[in-house]
Amino acid sequence: MASIPLLPTTVVGSYPQPDWLVDREAASGIPRIRAPQMWRVREPFLEAAQDDATRLAIRDMELAGIDIITDGEIRRESYSNKLALALEGVDGDTPGYVAGRVDTLRKMAVPRVVGKIRWRGPIEVRDAAFLRAETDRVTKITLPGPFTMAQQAQNDFYKDEEEMAMDYAVAVNQELKAIKETGVDVVQLDEPWLQARPEKASRYGVKAIDRALDGIAGTTALHLCFGYAHVVSNKPSGYTFLPQLADCAVQQISIEAAQPKIDYGVLREMKGKTIILGVIDLGTHAIETPEIVAARIEKALPFLGPERIIPAPDCGMKYMPRVVAFGKLQALAKGAAMVRKKIAG
Repeated sequence: MASIPLLPTTVVGSYPQPDWLVDREAASGIPRIRAPQMWRVREPFLEAAQDDATRLAIRDMELAGIDIITDGEIRRESYSNKLALALEGVDGDTPGYVAGRVDTLRKMAVPRVVGKIRWRGPIEVRDAAFLRAETDRVTKITLPGPFTMAQQAQNDFYKDEEEMAMDYAVAVNQELKAIKETGVDVVQLDEPWLQARPEKASRYGVKAIDRALDGIAGTTALHLCFGYAHVVSNKPSGYTFLPQLADCAVQQISIEAAQPKIDYGVLREMKGKTIILGVIDLGTHAIETPEIVAARIEKALPFLGPERIIPAPDCGMKYMPRVVAFGKLQALAKGAAMVRKKIAG
C-alpha cells in the first residue's frame, strides 16, 4: 500500500459521470433494476467509453489531491444494481416492488429473488484491476452491502428476509475475496438502508456484514448515510443505527456530518473505529473554502484522535456537476492539509 499522511482524504465512492456518457433523466432516479437507456454510448463502444470516463475520474481525484481514491463507480447505473443483478437467483427482468427508503408509501421497482442467491463469478473485479493499474495512490473499491441489497429486493423464495440477507452476505464475501486478489487496498460496503430500517438492522444487519467480511484481509470500510443529497434534503441530526456498529468486524465507518450537522458526541461510542468523516456538504453546489473544511475536521478532534479521522465528502458525488465536485475535492484536500500542518506545529 502506498503511504498516506495523517488525516488522509478519500471519497465515499461515486464521482460525476460525464454528460457525454450518461443521460441522467433517462435513468429515472436511482435504478434498482436495469437502466440501459441511461447510456448515451451504445455497444460495442460502451466499455471503451466507460474506461475513458473512469480515467477522467481517477485523474480528477489525483489532481485534487485526494489520498485514497476509487474508480468513481463510472461504469455503474447505480451504486447497487450492477452487483445485485449479476447474482444467481435474482430476476431483474420481471421486477417486483418494495416500499421506498424514505417515503415508505412510494413503491419502487426492484429485482425479485426467485431462487437461492449465489455468486456466479467476478463482477467488479475488472473495475478493481483497472483502478489499480491506473494509479499509484491508495485505492478503494465499493460494493453494496448484503443488508441493503436485501431491502432492495422482493423476496419470492426465502422463508424470511434474514435468510436472504445471509446468502447475499456469502455472495458479497466471495466477490470481495476476488477483488482483493487485484491488489486493491481498501474494500467498502455501502449500507445506507441500515439507517432507514434500524429495527431490522438490529436483528441481523451486523451479522450479515460480519459474514460478508469474514476472512477479508486488509482494510475494510462501511458507508452509512441518509441518502443522496439531491434526493433527501431534510436529513436528521443523528443516526438511528451507529453505536450498534462499534463491535462489528469493519475497521472504518463512513458517516455524513456536514449537511445533517450531526452531534459529534456520538463518535465517543465508536470504540476504536476509524471514522471516514463527511466534511463536504453535498446538499449545496457552493464550494467550501479550505478554512470551512478545516473547521469541520477540527470539530471532531475532541472526540477522536487525528489518526482515526479520514476526511471525505458526506456521500457519493454522482449527482453533482463535475466542476463543483472537483472544486469540493480540492477544498477537502487543502482543508485537511491545514489541520495536518497545525497538528505538526
